[in-house]
Amino acid sequence: MSTLSRKQQTQKRHRRLRRHLSGTADRPRLAVFRSNSHIYAQLIDDEAQSTLCAASTLDKDLRSSLKADGSSCDASVAVGDLVAKRAIAKGIQQVVFDRGGNLYHGRVKALADAAREAGLQF
Repeated sequence: MSTLSRKQQTQKRHRRLRRHLSGTADRPRLAVFRSNSHIYAQLIDDEAQSTLCAASTLDKDLRSSLKADGSSCDASVAVGDLVAKRAIAKGIQQVVFDRGGNLYHGRVKALADAAREAGLQF
Protein backbone atom coordinates (compact mmCIF):
# COMPACT_ATOMS: atom_id res chain seq x y z
CA MET A 1 0.00 0.00 0.00
CA SER A 2 1.51 3.31 -1.04
CA THR A 3 0.48 6.61 0.47
CA LEU A 4 0.62 9.77 -1.57
CA SER A 5 2.01 13.02 -0.25
CA ARG A 6 -0.28 16.04 -0.05
CA LYS A 7 1.36 17.52 -3.17
CA GLN A 8 0.83 14.27 -5.09
CA GLN A 9 -2.81 14.18 -4.03
CA THR A 10 -3.27 17.75 -5.30
CA GLN A 11 -1.57 16.90 -8.60
CA LYS A 12 -3.78 13.82 -8.99
CA ARG A 13 -6.92 15.92 -8.40
CA HIS A 14 -5.67 18.52 -10.89
CA ARG A 15 -5.08 15.90 -13.61
CA ARG A 16 -8.57 14.51 -12.97
CA LEU A 17 -10.09 18.01 -13.24
CA ARG A 18 -8.19 18.91 -16.39
CA ARG A 19 -9.80 16.04 -18.30
CA HIS A 20 -12.99 18.11 -18.35
CA LEU A 21 -11.67 21.71 -18.32
CA SER A 22 -10.28 23.48 -21.35
CA GLY A 23 -9.98 27.16 -22.19
CA THR A 24 -10.78 28.73 -25.54
CA ALA A 25 -10.21 32.23 -26.92
CA ASP A 26 -13.82 33.27 -26.03
CA ARG A 27 -13.86 31.47 -22.69
CA PRO A 28 -10.34 31.05 -21.30
CA ARG A 29 -9.40 28.98 -18.28
CA LEU A 30 -8.82 30.89 -15.03
CA ALA A 31 -6.05 28.75 -13.52
CA VAL A 32 -5.19 29.25 -9.86
CA PHE A 33 -1.93 28.13 -8.26
CA ARG A 34 -1.56 28.39 -4.51
CA SER A 35 1.80 28.04 -2.81
CA ASN A 36 2.46 28.39 0.90
CA SER A 37 3.48 32.02 0.59
CA HIS A 38 1.78 33.35 -2.59
CA ILE A 39 -1.17 32.87 -4.93
CA TYR A 40 -1.14 33.17 -8.72
CA ALA A 41 -3.97 33.39 -11.26
CA GLN A 42 -3.77 33.39 -15.05
CA LEU A 43 -6.17 33.26 -17.97
CA ILE A 44 -5.11 30.59 -20.43
CA ASP A 45 -6.26 29.87 -23.98
CA ASP A 46 -5.53 26.14 -24.25
CA GLU A 47 -6.16 25.97 -28.01
CA ALA A 48 -3.47 28.56 -28.77
CA GLN A 49 -1.42 27.46 -25.72
CA SER A 50 -1.00 31.04 -24.56
CA THR A 51 -1.52 33.04 -21.40
CA LEU A 52 -3.83 36.00 -22.03
CA CYS A 53 -3.27 37.79 -18.71
CA ALA A 54 -2.05 37.01 -15.22
CA ALA A 55 -1.88 38.39 -11.69
CA SER A 56 -0.20 37.30 -8.50
CA THR A 57 0.79 38.51 -5.08
CA LEU A 58 4.24 39.18 -6.56
CA ASP A 59 2.92 41.91 -8.93
CA LYS A 60 4.49 45.30 -8.38
CA ASP A 61 1.03 46.97 -8.29
CA LEU A 62 -0.16 44.69 -5.48
CA ARG A 63 3.00 44.33 -3.41
CA SER A 64 2.90 47.90 -2.15
CA SER A 65 -0.82 47.83 -1.34
CA LEU A 66 -0.84 44.49 0.51
CA LYS A 67 -0.75 44.91 4.27
CA ALA A 68 -0.03 41.28 5.13
CA ASP A 69 2.08 38.76 3.25
CA GLY A 70 0.93 37.02 0.08
CA SER A 71 -0.53 34.02 1.91
CA SER A 72 -3.65 35.69 3.33
CA CYS A 73 -7.24 35.70 2.13
CA ASP A 74 -6.99 39.50 1.72
CA ALA A 75 -4.12 38.99 -0.74
CA SER A 76 -6.21 36.44 -2.66
CA VAL A 77 -9.09 38.92 -2.89
CA ALA A 78 -6.71 41.54 -4.31
CA VAL A 79 -5.34 39.07 -6.90
CA GLY A 80 -8.85 37.98 -7.94
CA ASP A 81 -9.90 41.60 -8.37
CA LEU A 82 -6.77 42.47 -10.38
CA VAL A 83 -6.99 39.47 -12.73
CA ALA A 84 -10.68 40.24 -13.39
CA LYS A 85 -9.92 43.89 -14.19
CA ARG A 86 -7.13 42.86 -16.58
CA ALA A 87 -9.42 40.31 -18.26
CA ILE A 88 -12.26 42.79 -18.71
CA ALA A 89 -9.77 45.32 -20.15
CA LYS A 90 -8.95 42.69 -22.79
CA GLY A 91 -12.65 42.10 -23.51
CA ILE A 92 -12.99 38.78 -21.66
CA GLN A 93 -16.24 38.34 -19.72
CA GLN A 94 -16.63 34.59 -19.30
CA VAL A 95 -14.07 32.11 -17.99
CA VAL A 96 -13.81 28.48 -16.92
CA PHE A 97 -12.56 28.20 -13.34
CA ASP A 98 -9.66 25.80 -12.72
CA ARG A 99 -8.92 25.47 -9.01
CA GLY A 100 -5.71 23.61 -9.74
CA GLY A 101 -6.50 20.53 -7.67
CA ASN A 102 -6.96 22.63 -4.53
CA LEU A 103 -10.15 22.44 -2.52
CA TYR A 104 -12.64 25.24 -3.25
CA HIS A 105 -12.13 26.76 0.16
CA GLY A 106 -10.14 29.50 1.85
CA ARG A 107 -7.76 31.43 -0.39
CA VAL A 108 -8.94 29.79 -3.64
CA LYS A 109 -12.59 30.58 -2.83
CA ALA A 110 -11.67 34.16 -1.84
CA LEU A 111 -9.94 34.69 -5.20
CA ALA A 112 -12.90 33.25 -7.13
CA ASP A 113 -15.46 35.35 -5.25
CA ALA A 114 -13.42 38.52 -5.80
CA ALA A 115 -13.14 37.80 -9.53
CA ARG A 116 -16.91 37.28 -9.72
CA GLU A 117 -17.55 40.54 -7.87
CA ALA A 118 -15.26 42.39 -10.29
CA GLY A 119 -17.36 41.21 -13.23
CA LEU A 120 -16.10 37.83 -14.48
CA GLN A 121 -18.70 35.13 -15.10
CA PHE A 122 -18.04 31.45 -14.36
